[in-house]
Order: sequence, then structure tokens, then C-alpha cells
Amino acid sequence: MRQVTVLGSCGAFPEPGRACSGFAVDWDGYRLVLDLGYATLPRLLAHWPDGAIDAVVITHEHPDHCIDLHGLFRMRLYGDTGAPKLPLYCPPGVLDRIGGLEPDVDLHAVFDVYPLPGSYRSGPFDLTGLSLPHYVLNAGIRLEAGGIALAYSGDTGPTPVLAELGRGADLFIVEATDRDGETSRPTRNLLTSAEAGHWAGRAGARRLMLTHFWPGNDRGASVAAAQLAFGGIVLAAEEDLKVPIGTSDR
Repeated sequence: MRQVTVLGSCGAFPEPGRACSGFAVDWDGYRLVLDLGYATLPRLLAHWPDGAIDAVVITHEHPDHCIDLHGLFRMRLYGDTGAPKLPLYCPPGVLDRIGGLEPDVDLHAVFDVYPLPGSYRSGPFDLTGLSLPHYVLNAGIRLEAGGIALAYSGDTGPTPVLAELGRGADLFIVEATDRDGETSRPTRNLLTSAEAGHWAGRAGARRLMLTHFWPGNDRGASVAAAQLAFGGIVLAAEEDLKVPIGTSDR
């Protein structure tokens, strides 16, 4: 099985029945998590009831991308004491945020930490984290295995690095926050749907999945705007949506 399951699709805070940023990647039995924002851990455990995870990647320290890492930490610390340390790839700020919730327990008791940005081997994947513009250090993630690439922007402002991150990706997951007034801000730290489509097109990605929707936004309108700029298949991240990767299912 090679697929991505959407755990959460909201930016900032979750809408009713939804969760914030999070994705579960299945690759021939290897299980990797991309981000764990608000309300993603219960969805992750519904998807993988045994809680067996091979690696976790967190793009940055904002809680809508990392807060449920704390719940996973407690689950591993108190509920699975015999498990080996879990590889955690993240910028240093993530440890500071989560560590502030557990000042008396060392996060390294559970996690084997690899700093991002950087390049690593994680199971079948060549994992690359590239720095993208945001309010805090954010690492866009590229996973490559068997000639197939999956890319995820985390949060980002417009930058040519997105074209490098998503280059030829089978699936490029890009935030499309569409927050009011975003394009008029003097410093850009988030994208519009049209910009997500533009950079996915520049990357030559096969498919684009929009995520990190600002609560209350019209997702259909976001997809339409991205399609005008991208010209290819555009998906909207929806909780529990399963998307095959590396197959002819386009």
C-alpha cells in the first residue's frame, strides 16, 4: 500500500468535525506522519489503531502543526514503555514548544531527534527539509522513494524554493490559507490558492492537494482558483481522504 491519508486540513484552529494540519503516509508498510496539529492524534489512531509509527516529521512549531505531538509523546512515554525511540524530524523550535508542556520530562526519552532543515534517510525515503518563509522556521518536506516524490509545504510565503521542493512530485501538498488581506502584507508568510497552483505548476507536479484552509473559507472556490493557475488535477484535503501515490490512479 502506498497512500497518503488526510488527518486534518484546517489552518489556525479546527472547524467542527475537522482537525488542523496532519497527514499519514503509508509506503509498503512503512508509516510516517507529516505534522500533528490540533485534533489529529485521535484520527491517526483511528487510521492506525495499533499506534505503530515509524517516523514523525513536523514542519514547524506553530500549534496547528505540532500540538498533538505532545499527546503522542505521552502515549509513548506512559503507554508503550518498551518501544524504541521514535525518529522525529523537526526544527528546534518544535522541541521548545512541546518541551514547555513537559518541563520535568526529557522529550529525548521518547524521540530520537533529527533537526530540520536537513537531509536524511528515513526507512525507504530520502527525506529532505528545505527552509521556506514563515513567521518561524518552517521546513518544507520532500520524500523520495523508488523514483516517486511526495512533497509538502507546511506553511510558507511565495518563494522559488517551492518549485524545487515540489519538482516533478507525484503529489504536492501545498497550503492555501487564503486569509483576508494576505497579498497586501509587506512580508508574505502564507499563500493563496492561486499562488499554490502557480508554484505547483512551476514545480511540474503531477497533482496538487490544497490544505491549511482558513476556517470558514469556501474550499470549492479555493480549488477553482488553484486550477486556473495549475491546469492539472487539484484536490482539496478532506479529513480521512485517502490518496494513492506512485500509481496510475491520477
